Amino acid sequence: MSRVFWWLIVGLGAWWLIRRLRVGRTAGSTDRAAPTPGAEPPVESPQRDPLVMLRCAHCGVHLPQSEALLDDAQRSYCSAAHRGAGPR
Repeated sequence: MSRVFWWLIVGLGAWWLIRRLRVGRTAGSTDRAAPTPGAEPPVESPQRDPLVMLRCAHCGVHLPQSEALLDDAQRSYCSAAHRGAGPR
């Protein structure tokens, strides 16, 4: 009984140590380097302009301005069929 208990304690200790080393390695390592004095800041990606959304005068669905079809009165429609049907 004492040998089983001893090996159980040794096994749990080894498991805890391995687990601790793995967690410490992943949590402590970062890919980012510390900024050096006088270094230029990293270049950020340019922000894209938000899409202008228009509402279909017939069914009410919203679509990007680039995909909208306009009638003579400058009302926007989602399809040629809705443009032909007119506003509701």
